[in-house]
Amino acid sequence: MMEAFLSLFADNSIFNPPTLMHYWSGFVTTVQLVFLSLLIGFVISLPLAILRTSKNKWINLPIWAFVYFFRGTPLLVQLYLIYYGTAQITGIQQTFLWDILSEAFYPCLIAFVLNTAAYTTEIFRGAIEATPRGEIEAAKAYGMGAAKRMRRIILPGAMRRALPAYANEVIFMLHASSIASVVTIVDLTGAARDIYARYYAPFEAFLFVAAIYLCMTFTLIYIFRKVEDKIMAHTKPLS
Repeated sequence: MMEAFLSLFADNSIFNPPTLMHYWSGFVTTVQLVFLSLLIGFVISLPLAILRTSKNKWINLPIWAFVYFFRGTPLLVQLYLIYYGTAQITGIQQTFLWDILSEAFYPCLIAFVLNTAAYTTEIFRGAIEATPRGEIEAAKAYGMGAAKRMRRIILPGAMRRALPAYANEVIFMLHASSIASVVTIVDLTGAARDIYARYYAPFEAFLFVAAIYLCMTFTLIYIFRKVEDKIMAHTKPLS
């Protein structure tokens, strides 16, 4: 079976320097999209998760609606709405926003950011609400106010509890980024599509990209496992 798999890459003309550079360019675009969307989404989701735990419905309800919409609809539909829908807004083409939205990269980034922010908000909200009551009462007994309790007690513990679920969200975002190619972005999947169209070699093109995604996924799993082992070391029994 391994020999059959390797035989797919026997034709070196498919993997010549120009094609490999095309794959590399797609790889860089994919990493940029995923990294920026996760970074910005994380920054947005943290305050939203804190506000999501509020008992005030005027604070809680709009965030719930945002999360409900972006978790309840496909990412591809969200991408189409932002990429094609913004162009239909009257007068937007005469504003500075059009300089940004006219390039496919930025509408795609906005869709990814909003989507991952919604999922991450729910992950952090659950982790915050899972804080043991005893820790909160102990912090109150020490005279900590709400802001200090959140900063010193609740958020550090919530980050540890949220890490496994957040690792899954990072991997999901990496895989979901492959839809960027439907709006003309040449990411890894877009590069594979170009190579397939040029050489009519679907197996070689897409299996090569699948192998790259697989390597990236296992690398992320390894990194998160090491981070989890480090921050949860105090919970493991001494040998």
